[in-house]
Amino acid sequence: MLSPTDPAPDRKSLPEVDFDLDDLEADEEKYLDFYRKVAVHEDMLVPLAEHHDGPHSYYVLFDRSTTWGHPGMPQVLAVHLQRDREKRTFSFEHAPLPLPAMAQSWLIHRGCPSDAIALAPLGPPPADEATRALELRLAGDGDHYAMGYSYTSDDPDDMVIVVALRALDERAPSPFRVVVEEVDTETWTHTLREGGFDTFGEALQWCDDRLAGEAGPLPPVRPAAAVSRPAGLPKAPAPRPPGRSR
Repeated sequence: MLSPTDPAPDRKSLPEVDFDLDDLEADEEKYLDFYRKVAVHEDMLVPLAEHHDGPHSYYVLFDRSTTWGHPGMPQVLAVHLQRDREKRTFSFEHAPLPLPAMAQSWLIHRGCPSDAIALAPLGPPPADEATRALELRLAGDGDHYAMGYSYTSDDPDDMVIVVALRALDERAPSPFRVVVEEVDTETWTHTLREGGFDTFGEALQWCDDRLAGEAGPLPPVRPAAAVSRPAGLPKAPAPRPPGRSR
């Protein structure tokens, strides 16, 4: 997790994003749509990863402006640009997501080679092998899950991201998952952990408890043999404020 209050790296040394659209023409509505959804805070977008392949460009961006927006909103933006040089036009898709690995997965699912979208070492590095392994798995099979809820807290005293997911395969073990990223500001590293739940309500309650500083350990993901048919996932709610004040 990067934050405007991060001690490293120096903000002046942060890379800048270039969408390379200067020589392209499009109708005014297309440009306005791209500006409103992506480029409005272009000077605050930090490229964590990008890959360019002919007419396609894929970006994992950290949006530093979100920390001043609605509390809890995702701070990572995935962008897929398609340019038509002959017609001098472009199209785009985008998605705000809570974790860089989820943005990588979103882009891989849209044609980006998985080995071409590695993250730049800008934020706190993984603290252990368990974190690295889970991030690789989320990037590789993240499209197997639907996101129901996320909350990003950049409180310097408790930098944490919680994400509640539902497995799209109803045969998957623990059909509802919670993924939690925590930053240790003393060692400047982060951990990523996963727990399994039988219902979305239980997963959401654990997220609320964690944001309030009252959660117990994450329950383990159940083995496949113990799977039962999951209940449906409600429509994704708006981010909910944590139990304690920011």
